[in-house]
Amino acid sequence: MFRNRLEKVYRHRSKLARRQGIGCYRLYDRDLPEFPLIIEIYDRYVHVAEYLARHDMAEDAYEQWLDNSLTVIGDVLDVPPERVYCKRRERKSSRQGQYRKLAERRDEDMVTEGGLNFIVNLSDYLDTGLFLDHRITRDMVRKEAEGKTFLNLFCYTGSFTVYAAAGGASRTVSIDLSNTYLDWAQRNLKANVIDPATHQYVKGDVLQWLPSLKKDSFDIIMLDPPSFSNSKAMKDYLDIQEDHVGLINLCLEKLTPGGSLYFSTNLRTFRLDSAALRATSIRDITKATTPFDFEGKLLRWCYLMKK
Repeated sequence: MFRNRLEKVYRHRSKLARRQGIGCYRLYDRDLPEFPLIIEIYDRYVHVAEYLARHDMAEDAYEQWLDNSLTVIGDVLDVPPERVYCKRRERKSSRQGQYRKLAERRDEDMVTEGGLNFIVNLSDYLDTGLFLDHRITRDMVRKEAEGKTFLNLFCYTGSFTVYAAAGGASRTVSIDLSNTYLDWAQRNLKANVIDPATHQYVKGDVLQWLPSLKKDSFDIIMLDPPSFSNSKAMKDYLDIQEDHVGLINLCLEKLTPGGSLYFSTNLRTFRLDSAALRATSIRDITKATTPFDFEGKLLRWCYLMKK
């Protein structure tokens, strides 16, 4: 059953990916309840996230099921076992902290997206460093970035910053609490022959840093916060449903007149309080920014707001 499903979806999606010149895409997302896996292709490698689900199998039988599933994946995709990475992902509540690091192997590879290079880590984290669902959103930023100033909040590994810089942004500022991610963002810029020294990186708490910024400072802002964060490095916790109005209005204040704010959240139950926002226009671009390999799956909401 799993093999048949995987063969069918691989024929379809690999054809679409080749047609669009895409080397990194999601192939399978828990399509069958009996196989709660997420399978993504990163050029030569396969990244498998297994959602721990309740099952009636003994531990030995469960391990055999997983091994068999990985064998099927390798067979169908014609990928040797050493290029298939599998991670176990526990379901977490929206109020749990961030995922911990899983390993220290640093199995990295360079992949391409939109003609740009990105470093992905296939071994050490639950996520690889490149969120594939924002492929279209990143390109939207690149297309309007020429001569503009760009602010990337909660920047993670800086993929939006790379797109903005490649699009000709006159200045970029990227902020995150993690030195690891800020270093990763700079390595991503170097991978595209963009001098990181010409761009600014800030290690800090967005909630504390943003109010100190002058009004009308940036033409484009990317705001993609966690649904909830209680990091020890933060002064306050963040709950995006409760806090989104204040955070978005603060970002709008820092935009230049006519500037663009891209706001995204992966909280599936999220409800935008449009009436309380001080934007001149709000567009729900969730569907427009959902790539072919994520169609039918509501993984996040995305909005484009103008000042």
